Amino acid sequence: MTGPATGGQGAARATGPQTPVLKDRPLPSGYRRADARTAALLAALGGFMAWLSSAGGVSQFQQDAAWQVLGSALLALPLAWRRRHPLVVGVTQSVAYAVLGTLTGFDLTTSQVLLFLSFFSIGAWSSQRRRATQVRALICLGMGAWLVAVVLHRYLGLLGTAQAVPVRQLLALLVFQLFINTAFFAAAWVFGDREWARAVARAELERAYTDIRELRAELVDAAVGQERLRISRELHDVVAHHVTTMSVQAAAARRLLERDPQRHGSLEAAVPLRQIESAARQAVAELRTLVLTLRSDGQEEAPPTVDDIPQLVEQARLSGTRTTFEHIGGAVRVSPVIGLVLYRVAQEGLTNAAKHAGAGASVAVRLRVRPELVELEVSDDGYGGHSPVPGTGTGLVGMRERVAAVGGTLEVGTKPRGGFRVRARIPVADALAPQEVPA
Repeated sequence: MTGPATGGQGAARATGPQTPVLKDRPLPSGYRRADARTAALLAALGGFMAWLSSAGGVSQFQQDAAWQVLGSALLALPLAWRRRHPLVVGVTQSVAYAVLGTLTGFDLTTSQVLLFLSFFSIGAWSSQRRRATQVRALICLGMGAWLVAVVLHRYLGLLGTAQAVPVRQLLALLVFQLFINTAFFAAAWVFGDREWARAVARAELERAYTDIRELRAELVDAAVGQERLRISRELHDVVAHHVTTMSVQAAAARRLLERDPQRHGSLEAAVPLRQIESAARQAVAELRTLVLTLRSDGQEEAPPTVDDIPQLVEQARLSGTRTTFEHIGGAVRVSPVIGLVLYRVAQEGLTNAAKHAGAGASVAVRLRVRPELVELEVSDDGYGGHSPVPGTGTGLVGMRERVAAVGGTLEVGTKPRGGFRVRARIPVADALAPQEVPA
């Protein structure tokens, strides 16, 4: 013989301060039918095995086969509630094991499976952990006492008969039975607690996953705010650059018209006026792109990159500013974010030069590529001065924030021999290494 089963309150729902994990480990769907099928299957198997052992003359019980079949079925019945009420089922089945073993008998093979499963269910499904430990200890002590009582009763019944055994043999039998039952219940105890620990760990993982999802939602909200801030800077860069270009061209056209309206009104003044028209159209196009970005989930057009800087310089040259571009080093391989930052730095530098360098100033844009960093410099040799176009005061601040966001540094100030310089240094790992172009 072996030992008893499970007992206690149902581990299905967490009720009270001792059941914090049950909320995270609900009973599986359809558990009632599954437990009922398990109990019915073991009852049928136990009854069949009891009939076979009785018919074969190997049964250890003296009762008729019909009684042993009934006892096997009744012993399996409590398992239908093993997960719903594990402590109650454990106590009930341990008592039934002792009572039915005396009154009706049952199949010893399947009864051990029933005992193990019910005892295991206490550790695996009872939410009252302290009471589960107490109930299992009481079941072990009760089954041990019952086992000793049964052996002694049989021994005393055999005294004075030919089947009597010596005391030494009796003690050996008791030690053997106690050892087997100790290993049996210890295994069910350990495996039940291990299953509960797995459920706790799984609940902690689910809780952590929930926290991660909440944090991800917060990060998404923060990213939306950052994106709106970025778009506001984009609006500043676009408006400041193109409005400055248009103001310079308008001033040039005005001076030409004032100097000789008859001669310059139709010829030379037409060039800056066309530049004003082109800059206005480009500003409208870029503003439209930004507005569509705000109104839709995806971007309608790809943002400018470092490869667009030469075109930006050419636009500044066509608008009347003496501008040169110099590329030093190998091909630039940077991320789209860094490429956009470099483009905006060049745009803002050219805008500042057009506004403050003065008439006749030269502007040099240099892009240096090194293995460890990319450097962009916009410098002029102008004298500086008051700009007729009012500024917002956020251009240099926006450039500094953009560069700092990608881990770079920005130097802004006058040059020793006159003029103004903007220099951005952005560290780039393997800037010269060839990279795959995304499809």
